[in-house]
Amino acid sequence: MSVAPVSLRLRLYQILFDQNTRSGRRIEALCGFFALFSVVIIFIESGVDSHYHLSFDQWHTFIYLELLITLVFTVEYVLRVLCWPQPAKYVFSFWGIIDLVTVLPLYVLWLWPEIGVNYVFAWRALRTIRVLRVLKLLRYMSSLRIFWLAIVSARHQLMVFYFLIAIVMVVFGALMYGIEGPENGFVTLGASVYWAVVTATTVGYGDITPHTPVGRMMASMLILIGYSVIAIPTGLITTHMSNEYQTRRNARICPNCRHTGHDKGARFCNACGTELQSVEAR
Repeated sequence: MSVAPVSLRLRLYQILFDQNTRSGRRIEALCGFFALFSVVIIFIESGVDSHYHLSFDQWHTFIYLELLITLVFTVEYVLRVLCWPQPAKYVFSFWGIIDLVTVLPLYVLWLWPEIGVNYVFAWRALRTIRVLRVLKLLRYMSSLRIFWLAIVSARHQLMVFYFLIAIVMVVFGALMYGIEGPENGFVTLGASVYWAVVTATTVGYGDITPHTPVGRMMASMLILIGYSVIAIPTGLITTHMSNEYQTRRNARICPNCRHTGHDKGARFCNACGTELQSVEAR
């Protein structure tokens, strides 16, 4: 392989994947803007179509905009696949799948035109998934990165918590199914567990309600349980976020006196005044 294609491929890789370069961040921001622009167009299209019957020319305006957005995302996706060292690994990665989803809607319409006629709502929903592309921009926010690390760190406690909550929901759903029965709306175990989840989260849609005194007592107990445990996930995540913040502060060590505990934006050591290494440089 000649030097020119290799250098071009490396340059494309830096532009499309290197988050530490200005060009890489600009390309990611531009793609995020197109994703948001596409979602806004979908909302406008669905809103206008629900109040006014769009003419053939008006529909073509939205189709042309969709064609432009799809063209941009298609070129970007193809370039990403070509410049990645292992294309198959990128295609089946999490971000690769999100990039592919942003490209697919118009091609799906071309392959199955009846979707645009009989299932236009489904096609709009598929296009709206492009909003996931904005998640890529969130990688540049350090606070969100800490939040994500806190969730990963607390994943085992959260899994145990939700597993126990699921058991409680099944138990209460089964009890209400036996107490109230189908004549009061608890027609199946699934519907009863659904009622338990809605009640424990204090949403209370009101589509299923207990009518017997014992059933109302059970509902009251479940509401109190919901209020008692709803703060547990928040407390777990907050604790791990605090630990992550403290770990990052301790990681900024003064090269002169080895003092730790500096704030994120600190430029000089608060003990000896020596200039600190920036977070980006680390």
